[in-house]
Amino acid sequence: MNLAAGPIATISAHSLLIFLVQLLVLLLAARALGALAMRCGMPRIVGELLAGVVLGPSLLRNLAPSLSDWLFPTEPEQQHLIDAVGQVGVLLLVGLAGMQLDLGRFRHKLPAAAKVSLAGLLVPLALGIGIGVLAPSPLRPDGTDEWVFALFIGTALCVSAIPVIAKTLMELNLTHRNVGQLILTAGMVDDAVGWLLLSVVAAAATHGLGIATVLTSLGWLLAVTTFALTLGRPLVRQIMRRAEATGDSTNVIAVAAVLLLGGAAATHSMGLEAIFGTFLCGVLIGSSGIRLHALAPLNTVVMGVLAPIFFATAGLRMDLSTLVTGPLLLAALVAVFVAVVGKFVGAWIGGASSGLSRRESVALGAGMNARGVIEVVIAMVGLRLGVLGTEAYTILILVAVVTSMMAPPLLRWAMAGSALTAEEAEREQRSMALTATEPAVPARPEPG
Repeated sequence: MNLAAGPIATISAHSLLIFLVQLLVLLLAARALGALAMRCGMPRIVGELLAGVVLGPSLLRNLAPSLSDWLFPTEPEQQHLIDAVGQVGVLLLVGLAGMQLDLGRFRHKLPAAAKVSLAGLLVPLALGIGIGVLAPSPLRPDGTDEWVFALFIGTALCVSAIPVIAKTLMELNLTHRNVGQLILTAGMVDDAVGWLLLSVVAAAATHGLGIATVLTSLGWLLAVTTFALTLGRPLVRQIMRRAEATGDSTNVIAVAAVLLLGGAAATHSMGLEAIFGTFLCGVLIGSSGIRLHALAPLNTVVMGVLAPIFFATAGLRMDLSTLVTGPLLLAALVAVFVAVVGKFVGAWIGGASSGLSRRESVALGAGMNARGVIEVVIAMVGLRLGVLGTEAYTILILVAVVTSMMAPPLLRWAMAGSALTAEEAEREQRSMALTATEPAVPARPEPG
């Protein structure tokens, strides 16, 4: 240990100023455009995503480059500060969504969720690979293997975005509905498989496709899920009930946040996605039997501050101004069409095979279609590895934006006039505890 080096220098005054102004501008823009989106009959998430597009290279950098360079400098260290805040926000958001998943009925929904997820993955994956194989050479960087490129495009088009799905369902008050529960469950399966596919394709791009990479990822995934459903469930229940027994609501919030972030760190350390870990922990907290009204302040901060910042930061990396040439615009429209149709067809097949109605199948397709920032992350990985060029990267970003904006109105239409079942009404009473300031319902019964 080098003791002579002294303590690490703190953040500079200028960097801190930029960081604070970034938070201020992103939050103001996200809340303002979110409110505007709601006035137009759409959930806040649509405006929050557009806030980043407006403030990023798509608009602000073209209109006022000097202001853009000062507000959002290209230094990685500065960008990492705002990214870190967004990551904390999305992890807590997904954890809160997981708390509203009814684990007691999870086993009954898993077969249907598996059908929806499998069909919703395979159809767009196959179509995406086909697009990748047929893509003209300008979209594929020189030296990139044709099949690795095709697999990357297929992976990007087959994923769903749990963060976007979760926030959309929460804002539309659909998390307690059977379709909402099915979308969340299928989305969790979809997300896990999507990140597994990404790890395999990324490994193929760097080290070649090997069986060891696949087996390691599958092993960790199986181990985490098994632990969560066996030892993890009673352990989380005991921890949360002890925190609740203190009578201090801040203890409950702190312990829940520690569990969510701990789960994220655990799965991330295994090479899995951090979101997967925090979602599982959220499910376990929701099934622990505690009064969820104690977590209402955490829900308020996440939904009102952290989540809007996260979705706004996602748009900062989108440069839609590159889609100005005819061939590139045509390729982008084809990609969007194939992505939307592929996911809808897959979800429809899964829904129909599970006995769902036509409108419920449409709702499934709409919910699973949202790709959001998950596709952005995949596109960024492809760009970093050299698998994707700027043109293909921008097209995938467009797919992410369009599908995320399509999901809310289609979900609202599909569920309009749908009557609540007794099971859904009971679940709604439990989920309302997250936004209540006083206990309105008794504690959950002991999970079976």
